[in-house]
Amino acid sequence: MTSPSGATLSPLRRKDGGDGIGESRDEEEASRRPLEPESVGIEMPESDRRIGTSGSRNQLLSGDATGGAYFSNINLIQRNKSKISSLTCFGVDMTPDNFAVAIVYFVQGVLGLARLAVNFYLKDDLHLDPAETAVVTGLSSLPWLIKPVYGFISDSFPLFGYRRRSYLFLSGLLGALSWSLMAMFVDSKYSAGLCILLGSLSVAFSDVVVDSMVVERARGESQSTSGSLQSLCWGSSAFGGIVSAYFSGSLVNKYGVRYVFGITAFLPLMTSAVAILVKEHASNATRGHNLSSTSSGFLKSSKQSIFQLWAAIKQPDIFLPTLFIFLWQATPHSESAMFFFITNKLRFTPEFLGRVKLVTSVASLVGVALYNSLLKNVPLRKIFLLTTIFGSTLGMTQVFLVTGLNRQFGISDEWFSIGDSLIITVLSQASFMPVLVLAARLCPSGVEATLFATLMSISNAGSVTGGLIGAGVTHLLGVTKDSFKNLALLIIICNLSSLLPLPLIGLLPDEKEESKNVDIEQAKLN
Repeated sequence: MTSPSGATLSPLRRKDGGDGIGESRDEEEASRRPLEPESVGIEMPESDRRIGTSGSRNQLLSGDATGGAYFSNINLIQRNKSKISSLTCFGVDMTPDNFAVAIVYFVQGVLGLARLAVNFYLKDDLHLDPAETAVVTGLSSLPWLIKPVYGFISDSFPLFGYRRRSYLFLSGLLGALSWSLMAMFVDSKYSAGLCILLGSLSVAFSDVVVDSMVVERARGESQSTSGSLQSLCWGSSAFGGIVSAYFSGSLVNKYGVRYVFGITAFLPLMTSAVAILVKEHASNATRGHNLSSTSSGFLKSSKQSIFQLWAAIKQPDIFLPTLFIFLWQATPHSESAMFFFITNKLRFTPEFLGRVKLVTSVASLVGVALYNSLLKNVPLRKIFLLTTIFGSTLGMTQVFLVTGLNRQFGISDEWFSIGDSLIITVLSQASFMPVLVLAARLCPSGVEATLFATLMSISNAGSVTGGLIGAGVTHLLGVTKDSFKNLALLIIICNLSSLLPLPLIGLLPDEKEESKNVDIEQAKLN
């Protein structure tokens, strides 16, 4: 399973005009109204309206000077519009808002630069065992469990009149502060856990802010369109992982973990920088109202929001799929134990692990592309069923690495590890994409951002629960930083447990229900 991370849909359409040329479009319409007939029986296509009626076209073709200037202006406007809207990624127009969302997800991926450094710091500098490492990393994911709180803060307390820009800016600064502290002052597992927690809070908060910008765009869209939006977000994250992957190991190997923490401190500032791209108007009236509101009014508003959220969650078509996602994520895993095995037993160097990280980052991008091209139209039940079965089967191949069976087939530990990580990562990413699509499409009108944050928090809670259960099983089996006698048994237990939620796959909406929900939401939008 993937580690907790926010996931939201990227925007496709904007209420405020989107491409930023609304004024010129109005001027264009006003300038050509005298050329249009006074009465038209049917509405003309957009392409016809851009160049006038047949009568005006005859005037333009006759060489009239005014018509020539008009035609030139229309061509200029159309060329400018084409340039603005021609840049797409995964089928999504890269408007300034979309670009900002992509950068925020890119930062999430590129922060993987410090992931290996954190693991080696906890293992070698603080001398923690696998179970303790799993607990520290699990608890540092707690900010992802209260994402609705960030959404409520962003919506209710605009800073300097802005609900999105200001919080994106502050999130970047918080992330830079946390990694700066890791680079200079941290010297215990408690202070390390606190700084990692702050860094996680920074990413989680920025994730919720972009969620609030984009989730409403997915409501009423088909599974295919929602999948394209998710592909943009997670493709950006995977690309960020590719950029940082190789250096994550080589820099640790050459300069040490503190140096890597110092470099990482500059990366969250990209989130602060792109905050200016968010198209948002300052709302002085709203800000003044919030500042002057009484505590009783605030409590009443909070209570109303909670009741509205609960009314949405307790609906069976939302609650039951959410329950399945939690159980699907809550199965134990053995990632921490495997890290200790490959570094202490197999003696894999940080530089080699950086190469493995590069391969898995590319594999993650391949998984996104696989979902976007082949799986986004496949019913959710079938995707979860197939990917869970194949994932559990392929996960068992780690037993070969632990027992040394791969060497009997003439495959070195290094090449087997790379190939195994490649295949499992592709499948894991392709199987996690439907979770994001399902969560976005479950959100009804009116509570999109808050409910999506809640659903993803529940999913993240399942992932954290799975990590803590895995830590407990690791401890019970006696797997430590020096003893790996029962590691193969731990891997088998974790992979078989991932099959346990499959009997409940009926909790997910079937294909007919999905189509019905899309039709209902589209009718609401119309």
